[in-house]
Amino acid sequence: MHSPRVRVGVRMRERTRRPRLRGRRLGPRLPHLSVNRMVPNVLTLLALCAGMTAIRYAISGDFTYATFAIIAAGVCDGLDGRLARLLKATSPFGAELDSLADFISFGVAPAAVVYLWTMSQLHSVGWAIVLFYAVCCALRLARFNAQLAAEPPPWRANFFSGAPAPAGAGLLMWPMFISFEWGDWIVRSPYLNAVWISSVALLMVSTIPTVSLKRIRIPNHLVIPMLLGIGVMTAFFTTAPWPTLTLVGATYLASIPLTVRASYRIRRAAAARPQDAADPAHAAAAPLPTAAMPLGETAPPANEWRH
Repeated sequence: MHSPRVRVGVRMRERTRRPRLRGRRLGPRLPHLSVNRMVPNVLTLLALCAGMTAIRYAISGDFTYATFAIIAAGVCDGLDGRLARLLKATSPFGAELDSLADFISFGVAPAAVVYLWTMSQLHSVGWAIVLFYAVCCALRLARFNAQLAAEPPPWRANFFSGAPAPAGAGLLMWPMFISFEWGDWIVRSPYLNAVWISSVALLMVSTIPTVSLKRIRIPNHLVIPMLLGIGVMTAFFTTAPWPTLTLVGATYLASIPLTVRASYRIRRAAAARPQDAADPAHAAAAPLPTAAMPLGETAPPANEWRH
């Protein structure tokens, strides 16, 4: 047996001995991020890479492949936001990354492609025009991000304010679609494209209401015909891409007067609504909105960060 003095010394050494840390990390533990939640950001990066690849093809003179690269960027941009909301993976980081990728894919890349395609014939003037388009695209994206926190008026909630960046890029390359199918005869004229590019740039930064596909509510009895129409459109795109894209661009341009008229009608109805509320008999007879009403009749949730 040990003496009392020895036992006291052993206890004091045990108290001053440092505890061993086995398998423990020093510092806070960072949360893990699932692979599924990274898919939207991966699609955004793919859209950015597709835009940069379009510039590379344009430099080498392969304008057809450059156009397909920008179309691929548009497809990825249309999917990343919807997947982010479906997977509940929206974040401020994704919002900033999406805007930067949109500026490269739909601002810088189309401007460079069109400049190398035809506007280089005007030298400095042609460069100034495509630069004007890129600046308008940046301003349009900045305005969109600044308005995310604000609640839009009910009459504007169903529409975009000006042409969104992917639609602007498609309109910018619309003369290229025509030339690939029917020749360069007049659509490759740098003077005609100068007017067209300036018009598209001004449409992007304008406050003209344009159609927003994600705001449209499809009635249940029209879901199957809508899916069949999408299938037919896809078949036409795979067999005759340039006439199909030309038709899509013409349809989008034709929809602008309709959206302007619809927004004016909704704004006028919203202005008259307080008077209707003051009349109990008229308010009781007014129909309630339904989820299957067409565009312009209901107000969807506030703007998301994807577009």
